[in-house]
Amino acid sequence: MANVQQLKIAAAEKAIDYVDNGMRLGIGTGSTAEEFIRLLAIRIAQGLVITGVPSSKRSMALCNELSVPITTLDKMPELDLTIDGADEIGPGLNLIKGGGGALLREKIIATASERMLVIADESKIVEMLGAFPLPIEVNSFGLEATIREIKKVAAALDLAGEIKLRMKDDTLFVTDGGHFILDASFERIPAPEMLSENLLSIPGVVEHGLFLRIASSALLARSDGSIRVIEAKNL
Repeated sequence: MANVQQLKIAAAEKAIDYVDNGMRLGIGTGSTAEEFIRLLAIRIAQGLVITGVPSSKRSMALCNELSVPITTLDKMPELDLTIDGADEIGPGLNLIKGGGGALLREKIIATASERMLVIADESKIVEMLGAFPLPIEVNSFGLEATIREIKKVAAALDLAGEIKLRMKDDTLFVTDGGHFILDASFERIPAPEMLSENLLSIPGVVEHGLFLRIASSALLARSDGSIRVIEAKNL
């Protein structure tokens, strides 16, 4: 039985097969994405030519450390493929992302890409999104008012659960964009499209971690050593 780290590496290894020479590549954030960056660096040292756009300062630092060529989305606003992890993968390849706090930049990069490939282990598959707390990126101004509006939206959709301000080492977690994150433990989100729309109608909400109809395919590493390939069009 492979452990979780081995599964992450296996998914990342398979993802390398999807990277073509000359590709404009969105590079995700998180532990699985970091395994992909390390493997990508090896391929680049062997002659692969790509230009990457990392979705966080953390991924950018790792790319620089490993000599992965990168640029900014402003300089290269159209991408061929984004490869990134996910915290939950639901029906239709709808996702919850943002456990690492990079959801805003991840979503911007993913939607600037022709395709998004998700890499994960099989434990990320769920029948309904929501067991993983939904990250909601919010402006620091008027925080309490924003929280109140989010709770109203949740109540209207019969969603219950703690909505907690994310902390890191006893201080408020701040995203690369200078925002705060609320983690909403709804447990079950039966209507993600409606929740998405209603959250984005709140002025203090910058973005949320529901990635709906964005991912085009997924590579899921299984404990038996195989890789399950899922295409959004087949769901």
